[in-house]
Amino acid sequence: ELALGRLSPQPGLPEGMRVQLQALLTPDAARAAELRAECARGFEGIAMRLWPQLEVVVVRTVHSAEQLYCDSLLQADCQGLPFYCPFYQAAGALLGVNLWPAEPTPRFLLCPDWAFCEFLPCPANKEPRTVLLDELWEGREYELVVTAQPGECRCRTGEVLRVAGFHKQCPVVEPVRRESQTLSVRGESIPEEQFCQSLCRTLRMWPGARLIDYVCVESSLLGDSSGPCAPHYEVFVELQGLRDLSEGQRYKLDQCLQEDFPVYKSFRFKGSIGPLRLHLVRPGTFTRLREALGSPLPMPRVLHEEQLLRLIQGSVVS
Repeated sequence: ELALGRLSPQPGLPEGMRVQLQALLTPDAARAAELRAECARGFEGIAMRLWPQLEVVVVRTVHSAEQLYCDSLLQADCQGLPFYCPFYQAAGALLGVNLWPAEPTPRFLLCPDWAFCEFLPCPANKEPRTVLLDELWEGREYELVVTAQPGECRCRTGEVLRVAGFHKQCPVVEPVRRESQTLSVRGESIPEEQFCQSLCRTLRMWPGARLIDYVCVESSLLGDSSGPCAPHYEVFVELQGLRDLSEGQRYKLDQCLQEDFPVYKSFRFKGSIGPLRLHLVRPGTFTRLREALGSPLPMPRVLHEEQLLRLIQGSVVS
């Protein structure tokens, strides 16, 4: 309607073109009725019902931070459809391309002339030295260092890649984790994807609950508001299907973490790490958090900024 409103006053627009535009922009009554009927049936598998010839869902990122959303779509709207991430990006730079769309685990061919990349072997030595593309070893993990454009500073991205192989001498990599999103208040180092797995396992113990989104905070960011207790994690979750959780249900997450991470369990047993605190936030909280981030980058799973912490704390309902 807006387009037609702008085009219709223009005297130079040919009548035939105006008629074609009108036809394109006018809703098809039969199709609208079909859409309403399919939506009334529910949204499980709706993508294939609305577009029977749809073959693939293209996604922007493969970070574990975003896997939660892909899993949610696969279980509901996009049932039966493969997902494909065509490009690998980091630090605002386009770095690689996925030449294997049928593979379940995304792999990316690093393109040498797209950006200048260096690599820090993991785990890093006391005096880490970067290596270049031709010095990478298959099967090893490296932290990515990028100089995206001429004149820009080198940037440690915090992205850890595993070299899956080579394609015509160029490395093929798989994103593994983001070091900045590791939880560690006593050196226990729980990676974001493994924390997410523990959280999803806990979720299955909360009948009727569906996880919309979550974020974590290390208690050091809370300052004096954390009280005299031992360092601990604060976890903020948005759920669908449950309005509240009992203390026993909340403790299940801490229990799962102890079962999944022996080092965390040891610190909890000694009392050097306090019990995890779980908070429920109101619907729409993470939409506002994304707006506050002001960036299309993947959702951070560990907050490091007080401003973002205050936003999430202001949305707690229990």
